[in-house]
Amino acid sequence: MPVPSPHPLLVTLSLSFVAACPFSHAAEKEVTLFNEWFHQQYPESQPWDIGAELRGRFELKDDAGVSAATDFVPGLAESREAFYFREKIHIGYKTDWIGGFIEGRDASGHEDLKADDTFDLHQAYLTIGNAREFPLTAQIGRQELSYGDQRFIGKSDWSNTGRSFDAIKLRLENSFGWVDAFTSRVVLVDDGNFNVSNDYDYFSGLYAGSKQLMPWQDTQVYFLARNYGSQGPNAIGPGNPGSPSTQRDIYTLGTLWKSNPDAFGCWDYSAEAAYQFGSVYNAAQDDRLDQQSYAIFLDGGYTWKDAWSTPRLGLGYEHGSGDGNATDGKVETFENLFGTQHRPYGLMDLVGARNMHIPKITFAMKPVKGLTLAADYLTFILADTDDLFYPESGSGRSGNGYGINPGYGSYVGSEIDLYANYTVTKWANFQVGYGHFFTGDYIEDSVGNSAQDADWCYTQLTLTF
Repeated sequence: MPVPSPHPLLVTLSLSFVAACPFSHAAEKEVTLFNEWFHQQYPESQPWDIGAELRGRFELKDDAGVSAATDFVPGLAESREAFYFREKIHIGYKTDWIGGFIEGRDASGHEDLKADDTFDLHQAYLTIGNAREFPLTAQIGRQELSYGDQRFIGKSDWSNTGRSFDAIKLRLENSFGWVDAFTSRVVLVDDGNFNVSNDYDYFSGLYAGSKQLMPWQDTQVYFLARNYGSQGPNAIGPGNPGSPSTQRDIYTLGTLWKSNPDAFGCWDYSAEAAYQFGSVYNAAQDDRLDQQSYAIFLDGGYTWKDAWSTPRLGLGYEHGSGDGNATDGKVETFENLFGTQHRPYGLMDLVGARNMHIPKITFAMKPVKGLTLAADYLTFILADTDDLFYPESGSGRSGNGYGINPGYGSYVGSEIDLYANYTVTKWANFQVGYGHFFTGDYIEDSVGNSAQDADWCYTQLTLTF
């Protein structure tokens, strides 16, 4: 049957809202080494924001994380040692009612060419409005989008290239709350050419949050739409890395509840739930299938605030639905949209929330000022063995024994992560981490009993000027 063309969702700004937030959604002026010196030397330069960021990372992946199809496979699992470098430089100017911000970014990955992107435009936007004087403001142009815990909308900062959008964003706010309305197109990384946004991939939404509606928590609600056309996969050439392979219209309705600091003494919590509907084109069936999927994310913890190093112990649960029947005319596999996948589902970035139950235990402590030491333990269980085992992003694993294997065990494995984050000064941050993945029944049933456990480690230094 003919496939209808998707129509981008045209978002309109609601005049009612349910949240509290700072007065402006424009990027705040960065406190960088150069800015501090510049403003001290030239007091009249206060409206200017000039700075740079240099980031270098070494990363070792052993037996997983290089090619999803060969992860853990005896004799085929790949390993890689890579160096990643990213340089950003920005200049901004802000008055009471209008402002602008431009940021360039260069990225290189030695031994990982997918991380390369010669100097390009990462952000360039105009801000209009003054929320202290008038409740409606706007941000127009190339910009990062980041909301909530970034599970659906994030800037993907761990990635060497990051993520930005060509977008129009409106905000309505007062002392009680705010609501954002935006429509955007994701920017595609195209090394050697100027990065352009995907003309066939519209991402729009309404997003609101509140610390006043229920004064003990930050309450956020959202409605998101991704309208991806048939030409989307080839917008800048055959196959855009990381883009869906077929057209789809996915709508996501969700809410995030997050306890306010000290609202419950030493206890804290967050809970997020989302439901997705719409349709996805299935090439094999030459038909549109109904999207019916959901996700649930829970986290809670206790901090010993009066103890040395203020340790925190937490429990969490991440779950994205899977598809239990590939022939019933429905797609029940949860869609990540444009979330930041690093950290919530394990630092090794081997597994995402799709078709997965992920119970976890987390521990963190701060033994000295600026230093955080942490350990996470995560367990991965397929939500439905009639669906695939999905990596952090991209298509499900297939080949080398991977595929839809309903007769196999559902226990995928577990991961332990150890890491340290040290803010040496306001201008320097150092990180180091190690992860080990223990293969479980599902992987061993798929690729053989001699499936390889995986290791990963990294060191990273970030300097701001």
